[in-house]
Amino acid sequence: MATKKDVEINSRADTLDMMHPDIRPWPVTPPPSFEEVMEKTYAKRKAEDFGKWCEDNLRYEYCWGKPEALQGFKFVCCGQWRMGNMFCAGLLCEAGAEVIKVEPPGGDPLRKLTPFGREEYMLESRITGEKCGLDFIHEMRGQKSVTINLETEEGRAVYRTLCSQADGVIDEMPPGYMDSIGLGYRDLCEEMPRLVYINIGVRGTWGPYKDKMSKFGQWTLEPFGGCSNAFVHNTGFPQDQLPRGKGGDPTRSGVWFADFVAGEQAANTLLAALYWRDEMSGEGQFCEVSGAETQSDILDFDISWYGFNASIKARTGAWDPNLNQYEWNPCRDGYMMIGGQTDRLWYRIGMCIERDFPQFGRLIHEDPILKEMGGRNALNMLVKTYTLTTRWLRDINRIEAEQKLLEYEIAAGPVLFIDELSEFPHFKYRPWVCTIDTDHYGTILFSVSPNAYAQATPHRTKVLGRPVGYDNYEILQKWCGIGQTQVNEYFEKGVM
Repeated sequence: MATKKDVEINSRADTLDMMHPDIRPWPVTPPPSFEEVMEKTYAKRKAEDFGKWCEDNLRYEYCWGKPEALQGFKFVCCGQWRMGNMFCAGLLCEAGAEVIKVEPPGGDPLRKLTPFGREEYMLESRITGEKCGLDFIHEMRGQKSVTINLETEEGRAVYRTLCSQADGVIDEMPPGYMDSIGLGYRDLCEEMPRLVYINIGVRGTWGPYKDKMSKFGQWTLEPFGGCSNAFVHNTGFPQDQLPRGKGGDPTRSGVWFADFVAGEQAANTLLAALYWRDEMSGEGQFCEVSGAETQSDILDFDISWYGFNASIKARTGAWDPNLNQYEWNPCRDGYMMIGGQTDRLWYRIGMCIERDFPQFGRLIHEDPILKEMGGRNALNMLVKTYTLTTRWLRDINRIEAEQKLLEYEIAAGPVLFIDELSEFPHFKYRPWVCTIDTDHYGTILFSVSPNAYAQATPHRTKVLGRPVGYDNYEILQKWCGIGQTQVNEYFEKGVM
């Protein structure tokens, strides 16, 4: 019979198991085999040879024996509390470049970011024992970590030496900070005329409101990009609005969207500047992108609409004001996306739904306003259509709805939850969702680079995350010619 002490021990063990659950196995079910795809997919398509040719040339597993487009290029990345610099650097690394992430001696504070502040949601390095948040690990793709105290003279000298070996610099520090310590582009380009320098800001490095924030807000500016370009205002429930497109509650994406968009545009700008340097001018240059402006670039026609008739385009949330039936709707086990871009698709959707729900045909097809695309895109018509569509969907599952809609050759698909995405046969087969074995954090499930599917120079993810300062000795020896003894002295003096 178990003693009271045994019960207490078992109870504590159960509690610990709940706090530190086992990592979910992946995949739960194996992906389809090549033979299955050949038989069930390629063989049923007229372009069977094209699908097989693409797979033979683009599969992710084949990328490891191919060259890298940016092999030999070097970059220095400097930023804190921000994702843009890391996302930009990660894209360059996946293309084959070597990127050094410069952090303060205690590490980028973003390393400590973890859901609800819970350390059990962080990963611990098997080598150093240091814990790090999943956000940081996932976005520090391929980058190496070097710690330098830029507030010291010796630290600035080391940083300058690193930059002298690099093709480009990625700067996402607060505006003007690097210039204030003598490490901005104007200081570096005198000795390094071929250096390409990209600054990632929120509202830009110049102008009357250049990243104007409080003293402490300078480090965490990402949401203000989306707020200052109307992106946040544009998202939310249409019914909440007052006339002229104002009022109601906007919705901000939980993802640091403006920073990620800025990071991708920064990588694009860097590559264009490098091409200009190497093929045209022989000289580097200073470039900048801002979260507010890069996100404005994907605001659809909001700005043109305002210029067209001086009105604010009404908030439509997930609805598309150009189309009726181009939206997700709730069904019995989740949400279903249905696309009705044309009259042909619109009527096919109606025929499909009214087969099970005759009321759809009576109220939709008999309404003269709904017979033409221009009429049925009005807000009250959208409400009518989606209300009836949801009435049909609420009694069926996503897979049932998809099968019924595909019978009528309608564009349709389920809204996947993250666990379903990870187990989706298509993404496992390509694979877009994949695992990577890391020296520090074990096996991690991650999303493969969307640039990985190239015939000659595919991108690839070789490393996820690094402990803070893990590469100090290697990089300072290789890039700066500084030996271990000198690095140890820097540690003692607080330079690193």
